[in-house]
Amino acid sequence: MFVPCGESVPDLTGYTFLMPAVSVGNVGQLAMDLIISTLNMCKIGYFYDCLVPMVGNNPYATAEENSTELSINAEIYSLPSKKLVALQLRSIFIKYKSKPFCEKLLSWVKSSNCAKVIVLSSSHSYHCNDLQLRSIPFRYLLTPFVQKSVQTKIMSFNWEEMEKSPCIPEIDDSQFCIRIPGGGITKTLYDESCSKEIPAVVLLKFVSEGDNIPDALGLVGYLNEWLQIIKPCLQCDDPTASALKWKMPSSWRLLFGSGLPPVLF
Repeated sequence: MFVPCGESVPDLTGYTFLMPAVSVGNVGQLAMDLIISTLNMCKIGYFYDCLVPMVGNNPYATAEENSTELSINAEIYSLPSKKLVALQLRSIFIKYKSKPFCEKLLSWVKSSNCAKVIVLSSSHSYHCNDLQLRSIPFRYLLTPFVQKSVQTKIMSFNWEEMEKSPCIPEIDDSQFCIRIPGGGITKTLYDESCSKEIPAVVLLKFVSEGDNIPDALGLVGYLNEWLQIIKPCLQCDDPTASALKWKMPSSWRLLFGSGLPPVLF
């Protein structure tokens, strides 16, 4: 399933594995774009199974020389200095292939001896209950195999854990379970991580479809509070600017298509 770019398979022992879920607003994927672009992570390989094929130009091009490099539907990037490895998904799943993908991916993560998995995701805000509407829009989930030190640190932030809700919302006496409407493979990844005894953390935001760049910035800020991927900018002349300097990739220039053609006017 994993194909390295070089001749040898990279050693990912002890690395933190970051990945998105293809979810509402594509917030997880936008957040991964920000992380990969800001840290200038290096591509080390790709996955070739279970996703609809696609190919495009380099989404993180910084000059004309590297703008023609090809990118495909599922690529792996790494940053050895921070022991981070990141998966970016750019395509949807072939029908009935999402669960096999999660199983194969997590088996590879476990065989690679990654320290933990972090899934960036989102969920439909219109499914929020009254309690969720009155609190922060971020939630987290931990598998039972996350190290106690990680659990303690996350709990020290006073974050909100994802609440259980009726498995069948229309039935009053329905059993309660974890539901993530609009979360794509998030729940499957969580369940498979529990069954494979993999330490995994899910970070998600309640969102609506639209311009979801602010949601992605919020989600990476939420993650950065824990992992300290980048340091805050202490010398900032603009008080309204973000204290965290995330670098938007060049591919975002056409996120909503090109401008209006002049012939219309």
